[in-house]
Amino acid sequence: MRLTAGPTSAASHAQAAKTTCLRGVAPAPRTVGSPISSGVVSDVQASTSGRSSQPAARSSVRASAAKTAYPPSTRVINTEAPTDVEYDAVIVGGGMGGLATAARLVAKGAKVVVLEKYLLPGGSAAHFKREGYTFDVGSSMMFGMGTEGTTNLITKCLESVGKKIETVPDPTQVVYHLPKSERFPKGLEVPVWRKYEEFIDELAARFPHEREGIKKFYDECWRIFDSLNVLDLKSLEEPRYLLGEFAKQPLACLTLASFLPTNTGDVARKHIKDPELLRFIDIECFIWSTVSADLTPMINAGMVFCDRHFGGINYPVGGVGRIGEELAAGIEEYGGKIVYKANVKEIILSPQPDGTQRATGVRLADGRVFKGKTVISNATRWDTFEGLIGKDKLPESEQLFRKRFKKSPSFFSIHMGVKGHVLEGEKDCHHIVLEDWGKMEKARGVLFVSLPTVLDPSLAPPGNHIVHAFVPDWIEDWQGLSVEEYEAKKEAVADDICRRLDAILPGLSQNITFREVGTPRTHRRFLNREDGTYGPIPSRRPLGMLSMPFNTTDVPGLYCVGDSSFPGQGVNAVVFSGFGCAHRVLTDLGREPAWPVLDKAFGALLRTVRNAS
Repeated sequence: MRLTAGPTSAASHAQAAKTTCLRGVAPAPRTVGSPISSGVVSDVQASTSGRSSQPAARSSVRASAAKTAYPPSTRVINTEAPTDVEYDAVIVGGGMGGLATAARLVAKGAKVVVLEKYLLPGGSAAHFKREGYTFDVGSSMMFGMGTEGTTNLITKCLESVGKKIETVPDPTQVVYHLPKSERFPKGLEVPVWRKYEEFIDELAARFPHEREGIKKFYDECWRIFDSLNVLDLKSLEEPRYLLGEFAKQPLACLTLASFLPTNTGDVARKHIKDPELLRFIDIECFIWSTVSADLTPMINAGMVFCDRHFGGINYPVGGVGRIGEELAAGIEEYGGKIVYKANVKEIILSPQPDGTQRATGVRLADGRVFKGKTVISNATRWDTFEGLIGKDKLPESEQLFRKRFKKSPSFFSIHMGVKGHVLEGEKDCHHIVLEDWGKMEKARGVLFVSLPTVLDPSLAPPGNHIVHAFVPDWIEDWQGLSVEEYEAKKEAVADDICRRLDAILPGLSQNITFREVGTPRTHRRFLNREDGTYGPIPSRRPLGMLSMPFNTTDVPGLYCVGDSSFPGQGVNAVVFSGFGCAHRVLTDLGREPAWPVLDKAFGALLRTVRNAS
């Protein structure tokens, strides 16, 4: 099956379609991403003995000359910052959640230091260079980079520190290539057009008997999105802010409250009866939540399913890593510090007069200590509490989190350079391939494909394109292997994925000029995430969003930000988490107005609701 093609060349499309994110000063909201915005990393890592040489290359593939992952370009890598001062916030991790938090804090004059273990900002939303190619580590389907409404989260985050990024709008948000069936003997192919009406017509043409149900379901999503898109989204843990928003937009707040305990599958089945169409709704959710519609909160679905049409998917010119680079530059220009190669080993807890233990700083592997009025962890909750504090000090709320949520799979990824004719005439950047509905939630079942050079040809050498493909995978399948077994398995799995790609990109396997492979072990090593996980997923059917923890923790002075906090996984979701975290921290530091008595009572109420949900 050939990818949908159009008459406009990639180069002319990119030139004609470029748009610029506008500056502004308004605070911003949230959007939820997809595993196309996942933690996918390229493999230069090793097996059981540590980092190895590059994977063995086939005759058609040039082995990478680089021996370390993601080398910096011309940036100066700062590895120092004052340790004899008390920061307002010490942030562990320079991923998008940590950077968003830092940006909002420094914009308000807070003294901030970000401690990043690696050499580049952005985490899974960084990029790296190989032999003239600029590869996105993982993220490419970017929500929140529009210019209107209140849900253009990344745009507003950049604006916080005086930055903007040129983008290319993606006319087709994603193209689904789904299993064959009696009704669809060649497979179900559905392009999700940027224009909402065109997408509805496209889907209804395949399920004409469900046209009304399709419209009603997605209209419910718009009720959620339209409500979010009029609110100034900050911390949902701050009652003064919530009451202010309710006074301004009571209908929007009540609408969102009504959907809080609801999952997407429940709403879909209310309007849709066709089993194959319900499976389509499942994979619509799966590509960014890594779970089916029954386990996906409806508010998250409303955000994603509508923002792709309202603000659209917009690709940053120069690669997704430009976002992290610009945020890092802005944070430093506003007085913040970012320290690279900073391996945090411990969150320091200090005894307080009331008998509690408060987070007062962090200790690095080299012995340096950074003191802070608050500590904000952009690590997963597993890495934060078990790795940086200790299992013996696990608060009851974190024990409950571990009962309700489990680690999602990691990813197996391939970054490839291919000869230009393989993508000749193609204009669709993002594709989802699934050959068997029964394998949707299995390891390596769903194939995510990104072709960023159809939007920005400058990412590849002239006459070449980039193909980035990845599949969910579990780290357990990559443990206990010798170096030789590990390398052989990597190449075998990569070859199989390339054969699957041949079905939609004929001739790809024979026209690869560069190939680099990453496994869950790669992601664990370079993203510093337990088991290389993409984030938490429900271990049982959730009550919508009510069970997801917010930014505060039961350890005074310690906050969490990122995919282990509300609203969950995806680049734009973790950025929203950063906005909420910064607002809550500023309030606790006395930089934002608060009602202390109401604050305390509301916090207790939230904990009660979350514990009961």
